[in-house]
Amino acid sequence: MRYKQTLLALVLCLISGIVVAQNNTNSPYSRYGYGQLAEQGASNSRAMGGVAYGLRDKAHTNFANPASYTAVDSLTFIFEGGMSLQNTNFDNGITKINAKNTSLDYLSMHFRIGTRFGMSLGLLPYANVGYDMENVTRNNEDNEKTTVTNYFGEGGLHQAYAGLAYKINRKFSIGVNISYLWGDVEHSMMHTFPYFTDANGVMKREHVGINSVKFDIGAQYSYQFGKKHFATFGAVFSPGYNLTNTSYIQEIEGSSSEILSGNTSGLSVNETDLDVKTGIPMTIGGGVAYVYDGRLTVGLDVTYQQWSKVSFMGNKDAFVDRTKIAVGAEYLPDPIGSSILKRIKYRAGAYYNNPYYKLDGVRASKEWGVSAGLSIPLLRSRSYFNISAQYARVNGQTTNFINENQLRVNIGVTFNERWFYKTRVN
Repeated sequence: MRYKQTLLALVLCLISGIVVAQNNTNSPYSRYGYGQLAEQGASNSRAMGGVAYGLRDKAHTNFANPASYTAVDSLTFIFEGGMSLQNTNFDNGITKINAKNTSLDYLSMHFRIGTRFGMSLGLLPYANVGYDMENVTRNNEDNEKTTVTNYFGEGGLHQAYAGLAYKINRKFSIGVNISYLWGDVEHSMMHTFPYFTDANGVMKREHVGINSVKFDIGAQYSYQFGKKHFATFGAVFSPGYNLTNTSYIQEIEGSSSEILSGNTSGLSVNETDLDVKTGIPMTIGGGVAYVYDGRLTVGLDVTYQQWSKVSFMGNKDAFVDRTKIAVGAEYLPDPIGSSILKRIKYRAGAYYNNPYYKLDGVRASKEWGVSAGLSIPLLRSRSYFNISAQYARVNGQTTNFINENQLRVNIGVTFNERWFYKTRVN
């Protein structure tokens, strides 16, 4: 009956994810391009600062490097899901505000096909957009010529992937993820005169809809030295190219009162379909994970994305290159211990990130973060409850730009079941 429990958990996670994943970010930096890029790692990776490329954990999915799919044994089926609760403080040197978000992080399943092939299927976000900012300019004491400019956006990109890995020999595995990438991103600007309602205002929307394919290729090489020392070197590559898109710009003109009310019927609406290039970057990543005695894991990852070569809505100079460095560790006191406390996995990590946002020709922000978490085994099963906390600091790189302090709690469950075996009856 275990497979029924796993399928029920899958359905419940999917339903809860749809319910809570309504607004994944409030960051003003999501105003740029596709918005805030989502983490591309499972629960164990998130607790370890984002380390993933060299991880070969037979108890967890690692969709960040598809070559890892051969790590699971041939009798195991893994289903994994996670969600996040986030509180963010925004500070521009004058005003401080707080915002809370919940989001579905990922859903994935992982199993072996024969002796040399491993497979994974899953759903996860690629980027999220969600912001609402206001700029007020007072031109006289009576407020008659006061102008208000609002910037707001919503949407995001999602990816459903299918991955296949092949174990060439005992040390070397390769793999590929093929993802369907889809979603809508909308950035809007509204310029009005709220105290002079007869004056005309204007609202401009930029919309891009994506329906395309994404490829990720991975490799892992494992080497054992001595009885207790084990190292895995991992690498990933994703080609950069233009995506299939449907884009348009919409301009609405009319009285400020009507634009502010949201009632655009009867107003002047001019919509222009665009034939523009919109792409994703070439990505190169490499990492190493060292395991001692099956109990201590230490990892290091480096990621480079060539966003400076990517066009967005026809703009060839929209972004800057992105780099990220992550380090992390996991400690398991006793893999076969009789006590649950001895089988809890303790994790910690840190990262430094240069995001791809560009403002006035320069990088808009820099980011760093630390994380820690636990993976708690469930009673009478091979499954785990995963929980971690992450603190992230985003520093604006221009005068009076916004700084962010984020506290994120990640919650996930890993169902690890024996499916592919024959029951013997004496």
